[in-house]
Amino acid sequence: MKRIVTMQDISCIGKCSLTVALPILSAMGIETAILPTAILSTHTMFKHFTFHDLTNEIEPILSNWKKENFTFQAVYTGYLGSMEQLQIASKLIEENKNACIIVDPCMADSGKLYTGFTEQFVKGMKQLTNKADIICPNITEAFYLLDKPYHEDYTEQEIRDMLKDLCATGTKTAIITGVSFQKGKVGAYAYQSEKDTWHAYYTNEEPEHFHGTGDIWASCLTGGLVLGKPIEQAIQIACDFVKISIHKTLQEQNHNIYGVNFEQAIPELIQML
Repeated sequence: MKRIVTMQDISCIGKCSLTVALPILSAMGIETAILPTAILSTHTMFKHFTFHDLTNEIEPILSNWKKENFTFQAVYTGYLGSMEQLQIASKLIEENKNACIIVDPCMADSGKLYTGFTEQFVKGMKQLTNKADIICPNITEAFYLLDKPYHEDYTEQEIRDMLKDLCATGTKTAIITGVSFQKGKVGAYAYQSEKDTWHAYYTNEEPEHFHGTGDIWASCLTGGLVLGKPIEQAIQIACDFVKISIHKTLQEQNHNIYGVNFEQAIPELIQML
């Protein structure tokens, strides 16, 4: 069985980060070690959430793993909450040189940084993404990583140029998610620098957007790649699974607004594999 490690936070309620990564990757047949960065009562969409930083626990965990000689086929990082955690993630990557490194640079959306993040953090995230084999920023994060002003009227050529620029500093494959050139269609656009190849895949856009779908997407992509799927197939699986999850959520009367019913879509995910 393949074993990977994912480093991100735990939101006890909210369907994001580890509470989606672990069940999705497990359903895909991959042993998933977790390296929790913090524990939150809910994700940050809710008011008055509690937050407990676990940074001081990470180094002892890694030390124990090293003594046990654990190895991983992939390292997948998600939401990292501080400069110190970026440094720890960098060390984790350096100590797993034979692993596939996948960085989801969770730090921004809808044209702005998440609460608590600074330009200094963006610079630190750039350094981390440079060490990755694959990065999957959303469109806002891609603009931040390239020091470009965010705008919504981007062209396909601009996205292609951005993808090349993202790979120019070290990343082998860059994927920008949430890309749309046609009303009602949304998807992901990828560039593999070593092969100089492009891949794009789109689905029909659902009428509502939900928190945590980026984490679901990145987890599916990671699982597909670890299972040996070609990049274009892994992207398609991730896009389709997010769409199915949103669709199932909208079919439920009085559905919640804080996350999608991805659990109900897991049978379809398994069929896609």
